[in-house]
Amino acid sequence: MATTAAPVAAMRAIAVEASPDVVWATLIAFDRWPAWNPDVRWVRVDGPIGLGTTFRWKSGPGTIRSTVRELDPPRHLLLVGGTLGIAARHDWRLEPGAAGTTTVRTEETWSGPLARILRRPLQARLERRLEERLAHLRAEAERHSVAPGPSATTGSGIPGVPGREIDS
Repeated sequence: MATTAAPVAAMRAIAVEASPDVVWATLIAFDRWPAWNPDVRWVRVDGPIGLGTTFRWKSGPGTIRSTVRELDPPRHLLLVGGTLGIAARHDWRLEPGAAGTTTVRTEETWSGPLARILRRPLQARLERRLEERLAHLRAEAERHSVAPGPSATTGSGIPGVPGREIDS
């Protein structure tokens, strides 16, 4: 992640008890964000997920248009976009850890006239939102992580992710 001169910037990290593949599948299922992130009201994706994919989504007071700029499954996702006079850049990095865990690191920056004028309140908002977003991502990925032992599978709802196994 790069250091930036954007007036509003924050970085956070969280440990997730799920494999990078499960975290990745949760993160890039953009259309499922409203199911696990209460700050996202809706998402409309323009085609299959890949470099250049665009999607619109509602979070807070604005409708955001985002574009996938970098995509290296299951390690790196870079989204750029904007709303209401703010240009945003959101960088996600997934690092495998011991015993099937993942460290998720994220950096988000906001720039533009509104970000300069309202730097302090927007900085506090971004920091809070990153912490909340990571906590929601962790909860959802861990919910879909496969638990060991004999059990019945319920299906995760995320393509390529089997779903948590639940004892019968």
